[in-house]
Amino acid sequence: MHIGCPKEIKPQEFRVGLTPAAAHEAVVHGHTVTVETGAGLGAGFTDADYIAAGAAIAGTAEEVFAAADLIVKVKEPQAVERKRLRDGQILFTYLHLAPDPDQTHDLLASGATCIAYETVTDDRGGLPLLAPMSEVAGRLAPQVGAWTLQKANGGRGVLLGGVPGVAPGRVLVIGGGVVGTHAAKVAAGMGADVTVLDRSLPRLRYLDDVFGGTFKNGYASAANTMDLARQADLIIGAVLIPGAAAPKLISRAQLAELKPGAALVDVAIDQGGCFETSHATTHQDPIYEVDGIMHYCVANMPGAVARTSTLALGNATLPFLLALADKGWKQACRDDRHLLEGLNVHAGKLTYAAVGKALGLPFVDAASVL
Repeated sequence: MHIGCPKEIKPQEFRVGLTPAAAHEAVVHGHTVTVETGAGLGAGFTDADYIAAGAAIAGTAEEVFAAADLIVKVKEPQAVERKRLRDGQILFTYLHLAPDPDQTHDLLASGATCIAYETVTDDRGGLPLLAPMSEVAGRLAPQVGAWTLQKANGGRGVLLGGVPGVAPGRVLVIGGGVVGTHAAKVAAGMGADVTVLDRSLPRLRYLDDVFGGTFKNGYASAANTMDLARQADLIIGAVLIPGAAAPKLISRAQLAELKPGAALVDVAIDQGGCFETSHATTHQDPIYEVDGIMHYCVANMPGAVARTSTLALGNATLPFLLALADKGWKQACRDDRHLLEGLNVHAGKLTYAAVGKALGLPFVDAASVL
């Protein structure tokens, strides 16, 4: 199969969908690999690295899309990229369709087969291709939250770790999954007073057993969430409903109850955000203020640490990429029901129920198109 990797064009996105090591693995498996020139530079990989791995270098993205049977990326295809997709082509990347009707309609019109990293599952009920970026985003969240809290950026002017004689900042993490756990670990490591909320009692027991007194936890009822939000200097939104739009946890009216200059970091912004006042921002212009509350809502947070993120993502996606290339997407999905869960669009049909329900579009069962 011919695998193509274009350069990411979303603003301030420095990751790349294919590492030289992954390109080499694909070539060893007998596949042809074409990478757009400069695609890996943001993550520290040169064209020469890809050539040494056995890949060919294309001068333009148009050449990559025209030649490849399978396109591998990181971020959802932008409007100009969606126009380059064709009937029968396979797209393997993050999609986050539930809050994005324009992308969804374009992918349906393209005739392509689109498999989303974020809805591929595993035997433990996890999301193995989302997890690496969730780990990165979770660890970044307290770091960017601490920056947002600085007075020069509009925040409260609170140091998360405090100093002797001055109490540390209070951090509320809503969601105790991968993002929330990593966010809480780092925030606690910075010396903050951290509480994690979740609605799963087994998850709360796990957090208590593993992390003990490192940070506190509580049940995420509406009343408890707002009670702790009123006390917080930094609130990290870390909720996820796989493939679906994120629930809104704090309304605009409730912002008036928060501390002036408090910071909200919305890690769920790719799925529409978990605060009513959230809208996607970029690394170039990451924060904004609503009713005295600072919002950090960068939609590709892991892009800030592109090399770490690219290597972590590449480790996770490679086995699935090789399965798609070695077997073809249909057989690969027949052999792996977890990969089948990643199928969101095929030949003009929506094949993921949560997206259809979020956007009010008809959908079919993914197995029906195999």
